[in-house]
Amino acid sequence: MFGIDSTVLLIILLAGIAAGALAYVILFPSIETQKKSENRFKRVRVAETDGNAVKLARDRIGEAAKRKKSVQDSLKDLEEKQKKKVSYSSPPLKLALQQTGWNISVNQFYLASVLIGVLFGLMAFFSGMPWYISAGAVVVGAAGVPRWIVAVKRTMRFKAFLGEFPNALDVMVRSIKSGLPLNDALRLIASDAQEPLRSEFRKVVEAQQVGLNIPEACERLHQSIPLPETNFFAIVIAIQAQAGGNLSEALGNLSRVLRDRKKMKEKVNALSMEAKASAAIIGALPFIIVILVYLSTPSYIMPLFTDVRGHLILGASAVWMTIGILVMRNMINFDI
Repeated sequence: MFGIDSTVLLIILLAGIAAGALAYVILFPSIETQKKSENRFKRVRVAETDGNAVKLARDRIGEAAKRKKSVQDSLKDLEEKQKKKVSYSSPPLKLALQQTGWNISVNQFYLASVLIGVLFGLMAFFSGMPWYISAGAVVVGAAGVPRWIVAVKRTMRFKAFLGEFPNALDVMVRSIKSGLPLNDALRLIASDAQEPLRSEFRKVVEAQQVGLNIPEACERLHQSIPLPETNFFAIVIAIQAQAGGNLSEALGNLSRVLRDRKKMKEKVNALSMEAKASAAIIGALPFIIVILVYLSTPSYIMPLFTDVRGHLILGASAVWMTIGILVMRNMINFDI
């Protein structure tokens, strides 16, 4: 019984294996076709995904290239505008008076120059100087001293502006990050900043109110304060207006650059202070010697002031001293 049952079970098992093998042989092409189809679908999906990624990458690269080209075009336009501008190292008198912050006209400046020239001439005349020295004093007082005062005032105002400008940029960055538009940030500087920033940014805001856009108004800021820092600011605003971008990040980078420039200038001034002191001592030494000799033996030094030959010697010495001082000044002054 056990042997018959085992034989039957073995036959059934073999029959099942044979049926399964026959079914596999019959169904193998369809199974293989289905596997190939699934693999093909997977490859198509992967290719589509890779294609989308490649397309997105190409779009990003194309957008970056377009932005780079737009920035380059903007820089070229700004460079062309800069070339067409008048040099502000020696601006016209009217513009120089505006840059001092004084509310005086050109006619008032000329009137003051004449009065100063007459005052210098009278002082030289009543001091017993010859007529040609008195005439020279009139020319120096009328043409030299007033313009020198204007130049000194311009320089002092520019330094005051440059000292507060990075702080104003930081305020603008915080205002823009908090959600304020650039117009409101400029108005905030125009109302709360220190002088001369307040008056200069007020001019920028007023220029917008009469119809100028923000880049053109900021370009006027550089015309009023002709410094590299204001030029950088105008370029940043112009590029952001034409090409877009993160304005707060750009202004923050500009503020950091300006602070680094200021630190570098202070470091250079500290390193060149010894040379400046030496130049000051060398420049003052002839005058000190003349005073000491006059106090000890006046008769020895007086021919320089009473004799014509002494006048010639003094004139030649003044020329050579001026040349030496200018040479030393150029040697110890560095542009950063």
